[in-house]
This record gives sequence, structure tokens and C-alpha cells, in this order.
Amino acid sequence: MPTSRRSLLAAAAALPLAAPAALRAQGRYPDRPVRVVVPFAAGGIIDVVGRLVNEPLARELGQPFVIENQPGAGSTIGARTVARARPDGYTLLLNGAAQSVIPALYKEAGFDSVADFIPVGLVGDQTFLACVHPSVPVRDVPTLLSWLREKRGQATFATTGIGAASHLAGELLKSLAGVDFTVVTYRGTPAAVTDFIAGRIDMMIDSQTLLAPFVADGKARAVAVTTTRRSKILPELPTFDEAGVTGYRASSFQALYAPTGTPAPIVQTLSAALLKVLADPAVQASFTARGVDPMPGDSAAARSFLAAESAKWLPILERTGATAG
Repeated sequence: MPTSRRSLLAAAAALPLAAPAALRAQGRYPDRPVRVVVPFAAGGIIDVVGRLVNEPLARELGQPFVIENQPGAGSTIGARTVARARPDGYTLLLNGAAQSVIPALYKEAGFDSVADFIPVGLVGDQTFLACVHPSVPVRDVPTLLSWLREKRGQATFATTGIGAASHLAGELLKSLAGVDFTVVTYRGTPAAVTDFIAGRIDMMIDSQTLLAPFVADGKARAVAVTTTRRSKILPELPTFDEAGVTGYRASSFQALYAPTGTPAPIVQTLSAALLKVLADPAVQASFTARGVDPMPGDSAAARSFLAAESAKWLPILERTGATAG
């Protein structure tokens, strides 16, 4: 038998053994580092939460998960990067409430914030505090609502951007309580807090870890928390819902996304790993220390939650006529 023929027969005989091994190698995920795009600057709550889960995700799946901050345009710059990325599980998006309101605020975003993404899972949820400056004659939710009605839109409310979670929390209060105030937008949280503490702004709704120290120092007065559960940091404060603003719920949540077209087994692998990480007591303790509650939810739960968030926020923003681009 010619040598070339023997070689072909030997190669053919080896195929049934070699092919499955090659397929297994090709199908293993992940086999290289995974990029997690955070569409906000380093140091914000979404960035912090991303860094809390990245290391345990890396341990669970055997490859580094690397944060890449791409801030700007209300999270649309980073989200666009992921929407246009190859759907292979190696470029993911970690975003918050901004993802739910992109259709209302950014008509020319260049992507569809729902159709172009697959939710991998829910990650965390952070309670907000509603605070007034101590010079404001308000002690609780009933007096806050009465005072806002007396001011007839002249009271000032600080936010770090149209469509930011803090802005949405304020617009929800307007909608459910029938009050009004003037929204003042700042480029960043430090500038907003500086004006609020100085008394140039009447009211803020923002992260409890940000505002609680000012409350403790007497530089701000807290009247309520924005979620349907009480704060672990200030448990004496009622929720807005308890205090009479029925149905009020607002917070800063985070969810992990993959580009549409990502194979289902990869999404399932990521979702299962994320659920396992969020069940780890050490991860939960790290979340709690930063005022964040773990919010475990698989891909289906995340899709349902995000649809409900969009259904809640989009009509409110459309009524206000708010737009950012």
C-alpha cells in the first residue's frame, strides 16, 4: 500500500477520536479573559459592584473578568460598544437603571437597548435616601409633600443627569404624589452634594452610603427611603410607600448583559456562575458593607424585571418631555 494511502487511512481512523476532542476544546467557555464594560466612570456604584463580582466570577469560571470603563452620554457609549461586539460571551455590559430609559432619552443612540441585548442576570440593588437641607422646614414625608405643594415648583432638586437613577426617583415622586420641583442637573455627584450641603439646593435623592454620613453629621435631614424595604443603615426611616406614597419604589440596580446572538449555553454558564457568586456569604458581606443588597436573578428573571422597569419609567419620562439627545 502506498505511503500516502496508508497516511490517509490512518488519519481517517483517528477522526472519530480527534473530532470530539476538538469540538470540546472549541466549545469550552471561557478560554480567555472576559471584558465587562461599565458605561460610567470608575468609583461609581455600578463600577464598585462590578469589581466586587469580577474576582469571584473569575475564580468560578477560570478566566479573568476585566472591567473597562466607558463613561459618557448617559451610558450609551459603553452600551453601544457591547451592542456591536461579537456575540461570543467575551464582551459584556454591566448597567443600571439607565439601560431602561435609553429609548426615551436617546432617540439616536444607534442601538436598541432591549433587542440588542440578552440579560444574563440581576446583580445588586441599592437603596436611596430622600433628604432635605436642614434649613428646609420639613421633618417627614407628609410635611415634605405639603411644603412642595406650597412652593409650586420653586423647590430645587439635585441630580447628576437626566435619566440617572436619582433623577428617576424624583420624577416618580412627582408622578405619584402630585408635587412639583425644579430639577437642577450637575456634571457629577461631588458638585451636586457640595451645593446641597451648602444650602443652595433644597433636596436630594441619592445613595444611602453617600448621604447617610451627612445625615449623621446634621448636614442633611433624611425623611424616607425609596425602596419597599427599610434601610439597614437607617432602619428608623419609613419607606415612601409606608409614609403614604403608595406604590413608590426606586433604587439603583445593576444587571449584566450580553449582546444578542450570544449562544444560549454561554448565557446559561454566565447566569449560573453569577447566581453562585451572589450566594457566597463573603460576596454578600462586601455588598452589605457598601449599602448594596445582592439581587440574584437568572436570565429569565432579569428579562421580566427589566421589562417592568421600562414600563414604569418610560411613560414618566415621556410625560415630562425629558430628553438628553
